Amino acid sequence: MDTKSFGKWYPVLLMIVIQFTFATVNVLLKKVIVDGLDHLVFITYRLGVAAIFLAPVAFIFERKSETKLTYNICFHLFLNAILGASLTQYLFLVGIQYTSATFACAFLNMVPVITFIMSLPFGLESVNIKSNGGRAKVIGTLVCVGGATLLTLYKGMPLFNNFSHMQATNESIHVESIRRLSSVLATKKARWTSGTLALVAGIVLWSSWFLVQSSIGKRYPLQYSSTAIMMFFGAIQSFALSLFIHRDLSLWILKGKLQIFSVLYIGIVGSGLCFVGISWCVKKRGPVFSATFSPLVQIIAAVIDIPFLHEPLHIGSLIGSAIVVAGLYILLWGKNKELQIPENEKVNVQDLESQPSTVVCNSKDPKTLES
Repeated sequence: MDTKSFGKWYPVLLMIVIQFTFATVNVLLKKVIVDGLDHLVFITYRLGVAAIFLAPVAFIFERKSETKLTYNICFHLFLNAILGASLTQYLFLVGIQYTSATFACAFLNMVPVITFIMSLPFGLESVNIKSNGGRAKVIGTLVCVGGATLLTLYKGMPLFNNFSHMQATNESIHVESIRRLSSVLATKKARWTSGTLALVAGIVLWSSWFLVQSSIGKRYPLQYSSTAIMMFFGAIQSFALSLFIHRDLSLWILKGKLQIFSVLYIGIVGSGLCFVGISWCVKKRGPVFSATFSPLVQIIAAVIDIPFLHEPLHIGSLIGSAIVVAGLYILLWGKNKELQIPENEKVNVQDLESQPSTVVCNSKDPKTLES
């Protein structure tokens, strides 16, 4: 009984650990990108390191599997690399550079809702308006959309003043600092919209990845091999896109220990092990379950981001995130409510099957009727 109980909680604990890792990865990404490392160069190194790390692991643990790698599965893995690796990570890095790590992580709160909406046409999720669970799922979705809209359109004033230490006693220096600050804020405001649009496109692609991964997990249930192949395709895609945009070879030179550590850590842990874990959870519990833990990234990233990177926390981000999280857990409550119905039905079916006399009486065999 204890083993079964732990087995039910294992995907939950694994997803919490993965989201904590993603939060540290996002904060580290912000620092590295601000220091000048090119987006596509970093993505190529990250995915390449992940593929090199997972290849021998897949060979050791999955070499005896009889599952065949077909051309159709390769095509879906190539598509999955675009949705979850190369293009999605590029859009997310653009968004995190033009906004902030806290805002980008807060935007990830929309991933479960978008995944839920996109899974409806494919039959991966269903809604029964007549039940409390179905109504809760619809209400939770609408609340999340409203919170995300507020998060996008309203920024608000910062809750913490990060520039108080720049005040000077001399009035001319004080006026000059205000002018420079106004110029910086105007530039940030102009880029904020572009960063937000990049994040919107990124979370749509990321939500699509959960659906495609759900299909791949059923036909090719080898987490290490599928993730290694996906990372390999993603590295090729990002490398080709990087050469298309700019051909400066000096961008490929890593500078400093922080960039080298970031590439290795995020490649092995963030792209390698975490994607293997998510693929396993998608296979066990489905795409919506795996996507519902995304809001944890925002909470953890805010704790790390504000004191260490001195990112401003705006009141719009705080209110919008709170609304999105509230809507999300209304949606989760509804999903959990609907999951309890099939279990009760299964119990009733088992009770009926345990009565063989009913089946015998309905038989048309004369011998059974005589008995």
